[in-house]
Amino acid sequence: MALLETRGVTKTFGALQALGGVDLTVRAGTFHGLIGPNGSGKSTLLKALAGAHFPTTGSITFDGRDITTALPYERSRAGLSLKFQITAVLPELSVYDNVLLALQANRSMWSLVRSQSRQAMHSNIMKSLDQFRLSPRADDLAGELSHGEQQWLEIAMALAPKPRLLLLDEPTGGMSPEERRVTGELLLPIKAECALVIVEHDLDFIKHICDHLTVLDQGKVLDDGTVEEIENSKKVQEVYTSRV
Repeated sequence: MALLETRGVTKTFGALQALGGVDLTVRAGTFHGLIGPNGSGKSTLLKALAGAHFPTTGSITFDGRDITTALPYERSRAGLSLKFQITAVLPELSVYDNVLLALQANRSMWSLVRSQSRQAMHSNIMKSLDQFRLSPRADDLAGELSHGEQQWLEIAMALAPKPRLLLLDEPTGGMSPEERRVTGELLLPIKAECALVIVEHDLDFIKHICDHLTVLDQGKVLDDGTVEEIENSKKVQEVYTSRV
């Protein structure tokens, strides 16, 4: 079943065409990778999916609903979550409170005024921290975490509201090989509950965790298929691998 679909999505910035008619289908319960040379439109497409900017033309449908011009908070409430490449944790708050704030974002103002949310959310917060090996650091300031741990914290924050689809923009950027390996291990268990669209330059990492790959080149879909199909694609071998 298609969870997310784009049809004919374009995006222009003045005279520059960043996306040139992208069709994309992401199915529930799958991890879908976006790969391609630098400047191929991967991050632009991810931002269009998240509502950071709107397509110039084309449509985006999420769970059967047209979200082409929906605002980011509307997409979030519909079940779509995003983690950008640059880490955005709050360094002067504890690890615990960072996840708490992520959960409170979708709570009503009344529940926040009555201070009900912290106690009610405690078990979910600790579960999220356990999932990403951060529970021993719950009381530490987020700014004291290593780069890899901060990335894991932000993923935990993005997943805490239990979205149906998570968008990740280069989550392993700046990580050591060991941290990248662990990140893959930490992400795989979420597949049962949350689909994933991921932009990543580490091909070994993305091939290990993804079910399906879409290859972009110059703002257009070069090829689309399973990991094996993309590895054997002559179009990808001729165009993509020569530019990465």
